[in-house]
Amino acid sequence: MQQANWNDLRYLLAVARGETLAGAARLIGVDDTTVARRLQALQRRLGIPLYQRSADGTLALTRAGERAVLRAERIEREIGALGAELTGTDGAAAGAVRVTAVPIVANRILIPASAALLTRHPGLQLDIIGEARDLSLTRREADLALRLARPRTGGTRVLARRVGALHYAAYAPAVCPPREIEKLPWITYDEAMAHLPQARWIAARAADRGETIAALRVADADSVLEAVIAGLGRSLLPSAIAAGETRLRRIGSGRGGPALSRELWLLVHRELKSLARIEAVIDWIEAIAPR
Repeated sequence: MQQANWNDLRYLLAVARGETLAGAARLIGVDDTTVARRLQALQRRLGIPLYQRSADGTLALTRAGERAVLRAERIEREIGALGAELTGTDGAAAGAVRVTAVPIVANRILIPASAALLTRHPGLQLDIIGEARDLSLTRREADLALRLARPRTGGTRVLARRVGALHYAAYAPAVCPPREIEKLPWITYDEAMAHLPQARWIAARAADRGETIAALRVADADSVLEAVIAGLGRSLLPSAIAAGETRLRRIGSGRGGPALSRELWLLVHRELKSLARIEAVIDWIEAIAPR
C-alpha cells in the first residue's frame, strides 16, 4: 500500500460533500472525468475501495472511505490553521456545510435567515436539506443536523446539544369566520407519521370531543401548514412559524400556553466541530433557533 497525498485526498473530501462526481467536480472546479480519474488512482494507490456507486449515481463512502475522509478533514483543518498563522488572519469560514432539518424548519427558519450568514462569510457554501428522514452524520449524509428530539444514536462520534424548542398551538385559516372554526376538521399526518407528538395530540383531541379528522393526510408539518392556509381544516403548528403568517389565525386563548413543545437538538460529528466553517454555522443556528 502506497501513501496518499493531500492533493489526492481532497478529491475524496469533495465526493463526501458533493455526493456525486458532478457535485465533487463543482466543489473543486474541474470536470467529472478528472474527479473519476483521481479517485480511481487513489484507490489503486491505497489498494482498498473507498466508495461505491449507487444506482442513482450517488457515491457512498465505504468504512475505509469514511476513515480516510475524517483524516483528510484533519489535514484540511491543519492546512487552514497554518495559512492563518502565516498570514496573521483568523481561520476563514469557507467551504461547503451540509445542514439537514425537517422541511418546515429548513424552509421556514433556516432558509429565510441564511442571507445574513452568507453575507458574513462569503466563502461559505450552505447546503440546506429539508428531509423528514434522519440523515446520517456518521455516513457523511450531512455535516449538521437539527432535530426535534434528543438523539438516540450516533454514539461518541456525534455531539448533540439542545439549542431551542418549537412550541405548538392550534391554527385555522384566517379567512374562516370565528363561528365556523369549530366545524373545521383536523388536518393530521399519514400513518407513517402517526407517532409524532402533534399527531397524537390531534387524535386524542378529536376522539375526546367527537371532532372530525380531515380526509387529507400529509407527511410533514410544512404540508400541514399549507393545507391549513388553503382552508382545508385546522391543525397544530409551531407558533414561531405560524405567528408570522397573516393567512393563519391562532385559535383558543392567545394567553394560554402551548398545546405541546418539542425540543430542538443540534447534532455534529465530533471530528468536524472545530472546523471554522462548521463553527460559523453552529453559531448561526444557535442564534436563530426559536426558544
